[in-house]
Amino acid sequence: MLAAMSASPPPPPSPGAACARSSGDACPGTLRLHRADDGALARIRIPGGVLTPPQAEVLGRAAERLGDGELHLTSRGNVQLRGLAEDGGPGLAELLAGAGLLPSARHERVRNVVASPLSGLDGLGDGDVGPWLTALDRLICADERATALSGRFLFALDDGRGDVDALGADVTLIAHGGGALLRVGATDTVLAVPAAEAPRAALLAAETFLDAARDTGAWRVGDLAGAEAAALPGAVLRRLRRAGTDAVTHRRPRPPEARPPAPGPVPGGRGSTALAVGVPLGRMGAAQWRLLSGGGGLRLTPWRGAVVTGVPVGEAPGHLASLAAAGLITGPGSGWAGVGACIGRPGCAKSLADVRAHAAAAVGEPGRLPVYWSGCERRCGHPHGEWIDVVAAPDGGHRISRVHGDRAEVLTAVGDDPAALASAVASARGTRTA
Repeated sequence: MLAAMSASPPPPPSPGAACARSSGDACPGTLRLHRADDGALARIRIPGGVLTPPQAEVLGRAAERLGDGELHLTSRGNVQLRGLAEDGGPGLAELLAGAGLLPSARHERVRNVVASPLSGLDGLGDGDVGPWLTALDRLICADERATALSGRFLFALDDGRGDVDALGADVTLIAHGGGALLRVGATDTVLAVPAAEAPRAALLAAETFLDAARDTGAWRVGDLAGAEAAALPGAVLRRLRRAGTDAVTHRRPRPPEARPPAPGPVPGGRGSTALAVGVPLGRMGAAQWRLLSGGGGLRLTPWRGAVVTGVPVGEAPGHLASLAAAGLITGPGSGWAGVGACIGRPGCAKSLADVRAHAAAAVGEPGRLPVYWSGCERRCGHPHGEWIDVVAAPDGGHRISRVHGDRAEVLTAVGDDPAALASAVASARGTRTA
């Protein structure tokens, strides 16, 4: 084990720190491109990560024709295209709109919804959140007030297994006992509402946040002062009751860990099955994307992976083998499992290092804890729960910390020595040995 350093730990990483508050809500979208060092960047919101085969084909075509040919999966189950021309927004928007991926130009950046990726596939959980996902997206796109939400505000739809409830969303719906539990922010207080009214209750909770955040500069529930955030569930409860919804309060702590689907076949299918696949560093070339999406529908996950749905049982072994041969993660033995990184150099001007290259050089045996490599203190796209934090330093080295929730413990610092860095990261992760 690595000994803890006496130095004070860095501030706990904060989700969504990529969008600097001092410059306003600059989170990119499809119609608002972000200028990066490798060209313009588009972030395409895909509620629940759900894509039909034709939609996936359009995204692949957009990456090849308009971008650098790669598709980057995000920690919210969305897709980023990089290397776009500065004036490439209109052409991209036209392609996406034709595929049904841009249902409302005014709401395209606020359609941030993650959902349990295995919901309705494996027989686990308390209910299928698919109907909630469809209804909530339609409600968001029809609500003028929702356009005031920031590009960072996040909805989560959890089928009761606790996977996306653990992600720290601003508004979370949880399937429970035939109904729904509504969580606002990180509080343990949840509101029980009828399942049929759950999507509307989630949107009402977001509107309640907007009222509470007026003149505060808060973009997310966690940005509110403690008393203001603590008062939100009560304010939502009163609004629900005024709207005629029968809601009561319960206590349900948020799960501590957000665990992705295990790579490989998803148990429980009849006639067809699903395949859970990890994507090293969340980055795929167009050929990998075509192979992945050619097997059926897609559900992109908040762990930069995908679930391929509707695969005929007889074809599943061959398709899984093809995905593995293409470099994707299809089983627990991959050294890439649990490894993530920001874009780093040369794509990001703020990055101090090519952290993706460093992460690739350090890949070895699978580790007990996930690891995330960041090119600067912003830690864009970092995971939740417990993880190993590797941050590039100005001197060319890296600082390694263990993060658990809001706590960060500095373990060690390593200079510009790739072998020493790989060894230190493996030790911090608790790498399994043969």
